[in-house]
Amino acid sequence: MINQITKSQAVTSLVPNLVFHLHPDGKIELANIDGQENTGTIPSEEAITDEMTRLQADYDSKDYARKRASEYPSIADQLDDIYHNGIDAWKATIKLTKDKYPKS
Repeated sequence: MINQITKSQAVTSLVPNLVFHLHPDGKIELANIDGQENTGTIPSEEAITDEMTRLQADYDSKDYARKRASEYPSIADQLDDIYHNGIDAWKATIKLTKDKYPKS
């Protein structure tokens, strides 16, 4: 599954506590907070685009980890494997998945 980083995610990454509305046309507007004026600062379009690029690269670089996580046995099964077959057997089981999805 491909994940596409959104403008909203980039803004939140740049200014974590900013309360804003993202309109369908892409315009960002500060939102009122409990009736109080929001004094936050909206990042520039360039900063948002750069952050989207950075976040996407970070997400893409961890694809191997997501694939590994979905194939590893549960922790309970791993502990059971160690108990019954020893640490070397467990390492061999884990190595199969690590070899299938190596780090880039």
